Amino acid sequence: MKITSIEAYPFSVPLKSRYAYADALGPRLNSDHVLAVVRTDEGLVGYGEANISPRWSGETQEGTTAMILRTLAPALIGKNPLEMGPVLDAMEDAVYLNPYAKASLEIAIVDLTGKILQTPAYRLLGGPKRGPEIPLKFAIGGFAPAKAAELAVEMKGRGFRAVKVKVGFGVAQDVARVTAVRSAVGDGFPVGVDANGGWSETQALLALPYLEELGINFIEQPIGRRNIRGNARLRQRSSIPIMLDDSMFTEEDTIEAIQLEACDIISISPGKNGGLWRSMHIAQIAAAAGIDCAIGGNVEFEVCSSAMLHLAVSIPNLSKSVGHDIIGPVYYDHQIGTPHLRIENGCAVLFEGNGLGVEVDLELIKKGGFF
Repeated sequence: MKITSIEAYPFSVPLKSRYAYADALGPRLNSDHVLAVVRTDEGLVGYGEANISPRWSGETQEGTTAMILRTLAPALIGKNPLEMGPVLDAMEDAVYLNPYAKASLEIAIVDLTGKILQTPAYRLLGGPKRGPEIPLKFAIGGFAPAKAAELAVEMKGRGFRAVKVKVGFGVAQDVARVTAVRSAVGDGFPVGVDANGGWSETQALLALPYLEELGINFIEQPIGRRNIRGNARLRQRSSIPIMLDDSMFTEEDTIEAIQLEACDIISISPGKNGGLWRSMHIAQIAAAAGIDCAIGGNVEFEVCSSAMLHLAVSIPNLSKSVGHDIIGPVYYDHQIGTPHLRIENGCAVLFEGNGLGVEVDLELIKKGGFF
């Protein structure tokens, strides 16, 4: 069994206008993606997905497409897809960083391996640690307080078990937005905040007593991604659990955060972490330190959403205190594969079938966009 060809197809999709949002990194009106396709000499096909945001990972859609085709594909063609160790080593040897490009191919090879072995992806990751329903939270952008409150009520009515509110735009307006959401959903409903590193340490300390009074159940990435010590200092002052996401790309990032006691929860996702296996490594490191992990998101489609669900089912230390961000398809009027993400009782339900359990409409993707 050998990998014989690798393809990469860039495509772009608008978010639903009602949900298009801004966070501390900037506005998000549409989403750029690259679909990776890995084929073997026995005619089997695996699919992977990269969700591209330059301000998030430093990768562009054009650069990711070129990276897959010109650099990573030559390193992988001829490899046995069943031997994940050499596959991962070949990608690491070929290029530094570029996690989403690597993840798209690793996810595709996991999908392919599951199809070869006729087993779902979670079994390749060590087997299930929990059932197939993963509790969700919905992310509410940096809207005016009234709209933020309206969306929170809508999502609560749709069965979501929690929301998180984007902050990092200035303490006064952030507190006004969060206060409006808390008032709209009531005291018993879990509300978190996500600053995407948009606060300075001083701003985070100013916001903290207001957030504590509002009963916020976590603060995600309050301070800039490289300021791990600042996040650690805030954690010492906070009664609210601190989650790190933007800071947590690699195993080394995880070790640093643990050593500095900078967080209570670590957010992982296959794209950001360079694939399912790298995500699993990070979860295992965190588990050894007694830290839970949440599944973060970047408005993924069905392929990567399925990968996230298989990861959530498999890691030893999935957080029970916060919901998870496996909600990307909710933001779109379109889908790229079947079946669609199924959400029931506020949970995303694991895709069934071998590999990821998703079939992609490749002809649709080859058109390049949905505008």
